[in-house]
Amino acid sequence: MKREIQRVILTGGSGFIGSNVAKYFVSDLDIEVLNIDKLTYAGNEFSNNTLKKNQKYKFLQLDICNYELLEKAFLSFKPTQVLHLAAESHVDRSIDGPKEFIETNIVGTFNLLECSRKYFNNCKEQIKKNFIFHHISTDEVYGDLSKTDSPFEETNCYKPSSPYSASKASSDHLVKAWGRTYGLPVVVTNCSNNYGPFQFPEKLIPLSILNAINGRNIRIYGKGDQIRDWLYVLDHARALHRVLQDGTSGEIYNIGGKNELENIEVIKLICDILDTLKPPKNKDFNSYSDLITFVPDRPGHDQRYAINANKIEKKLGWTPKETFKSGLRKTIEWYLCNDEWIRSLEIKESDMNRKGVSS
Repeated sequence: MKREIQRVILTGGSGFIGSNVAKYFVSDLDIEVLNIDKLTYAGNEFSNNTLKKNQKYKFLQLDICNYELLEKAFLSFKPTQVLHLAAESHVDRSIDGPKEFIETNIVGTFNLLECSRKYFNNCKEQIKKNFIFHHISTDEVYGDLSKTDSPFEETNCYKPSSPYSASKASSDHLVKAWGRTYGLPVVVTNCSNNYGPFQFPEKLIPLSILNAINGRNIRIYGKGDQIRDWLYVLDHARALHRVLQDGTSGEIYNIGGKNELENIEVIKLICDILDTLKPPKNKDFNSYSDLITFVPDRPGHDQRYAINANKIEKKLGWTPKETFKSGLRKTIEWYLCNDEWIRSLEIKESDMNRKGVSS
């Protein structure tokens, strides 16, 4: 079913994936977007500066745990679709303090579902015909794989390992239940590890880039042999639009980049590219790879994630445009050229010197 996408409520649109989606929807596709974001440490509205004069873009600073204000936003904006990206998403932070993950990822999703259900039941037939609640989740809900296991498919059982992935699994189940019990049109997508511009420097790739160019140690958990499937964020944005437009209500679609790499391979490639783009001037090291340091692994660290994206490719015709090397080079070039954005972040020294870096 091809939907006419006119007005999208986008939650978490000031975060990493959300800001890339907002720019793609508004600037490239001319879709009206209401960005609802709490602006936590990882949400930075500076990321959407280029959209602020665009009449198709609106921003509302709001916690999705505030049901009353959320309901008012629905009634005022009258969305034709909802794209739910807002989430606490860092595994290490979920281990240190799981409470916020339970509140945002589970209670916040419940509030959005209830607002959507009430809005859907009372909206005009033309909107009702096109409406969909699109919930963006993660491959981490499936647990982890051995090196010989087949990649995750949409039919895999959920086996979350961390407070983060458990909270996302819970929200996935809520979305599916609201679809079955209340007849709310819903779709769920589970993506692999994203990378690209505007990612807060706590995740593997941006933190390693910034630590390297600042001459800090690049700390890697364990042997660095954990495997992830990497997806360039703009490829993900294109996939989300395709699902929003053509996805079938009640379906699940896995979105992956077909780029399985060990963390140590990713780090070494970052160092190689940086050696070319910004050769080290520090006399203490000749290559950025000299900064690589191995530290004890974190608790419950999943060994491998891998996504089988055949369904979205066959059913909806989406495939990623970027290879990992082309996307990584674009990402590194972006971080090297955007000091102003980096300075706009509230980055603590403890964030830059965490025990280890992981995906």
